[in-house]
Amino acid sequence: MVGYDPEAKCVSTAEAAAAGSASGLVTRVLVSPLDVLKIRFQLQIEQLSSRNPAAKYHGILQAVQRIFREEGLTAFWKGHVPAQFLSVADGAVQFMAFESLTELVHNATSFNARDSFVHLVCGGLAACTATVAVQPVDTLRTRFAAQGEPKIYPNLRHAVMTMYQAEGPRTFYRGLTPTLVAIFPYAGLQFFFYNILQQFSKWVIPAEGKNGGNVKNLVCGSCAGVISKTLTYPLDVVKKRLQVGGFEHARAAFGQVRTYGGLLDCMRQIMQEEGPGGFFKGLSPSLLKAAFSTGLIFFWYELFCGLLCALKSPESTRRKEG
Repeated sequence: MVGYDPEAKCVSTAEAAAAGSASGLVTRVLVSPLDVLKIRFQLQIEQLSSRNPAAKYHGILQAVQRIFREEGLTAFWKGHVPAQFLSVADGAVQFMAFESLTELVHNATSFNARDSFVHLVCGGLAACTATVAVQPVDTLRTRFAAQGEPKIYPNLRHAVMTMYQAEGPRTFYRGLTPTLVAIFPYAGLQFFFYNILQQFSKWVIPAEGKNGGNVKNLVCGSCAGVISKTLTYPLDVVKKRLQVGGFEHARAAFGQVRTYGGLLDCMRQIMQEEGPGGFFKGLSPSLLKAAFSTGLIFFWYELFCGLLCALKSPESTRRKEG
């Protein structure tokens, strides 16, 4: 169902966008707490260890307890409104672009639209398209998730106005370069490994045991998310550090803060001060999030597309007419 299939094409581009939006919305509600944890870990300069007395967060369980104690349960959904805008828009643009690109490849080239390599390239290009469209919302989401108490930005409108007046319109695109550098391989590898794992599952699972298609989609998506996230994680850390540039005053309660001059300067400072491990801060919650979010994105997308196909099937039409 993911990607153009000339033998089983029953979802239009607009319907793919709708299914992508719905899958992003549902998934975001479920994985938001892991996203908040990941961002807090990525932005912490100090080592994530209980042996470091200056470190605010040491690990997943300790961070959950501390955030809950200091900020309450709703803290795990900080930035949820811009995050939902991000997920809905990103899901719509990415899946719409992916379906269109794979169809274009099938009609305009000699490549098979179902090939894993085609999914790698089209998935990366689709994600870059979606990223440019939603980057301002992603920056807002990061700012909301990063702030502690008392809040610098009480609501979305205040955040947009304050950032625009104090830092200018370019601030909404902070971290875009590492985002684009990272998103192409990350999303491309997601679609690539999802396609490979789906093909592998067809080979491993006998025909009579293929009733659990939804579970298979969830498992294949989760594995694809973990693999792709691990391979591209350092650039995600750099992106988050750059997105909170100019926001250092709101980070004072979380420990040390740094100012970065750009992508290369950020990478240099992280390597010098935090070592190679600095590029993998927050990897544990990030992998949990990648497993859940990618698995759920593909799960819900396939499910919604299947429902749309079922509604357009002859049997469904006959039932409506009857």
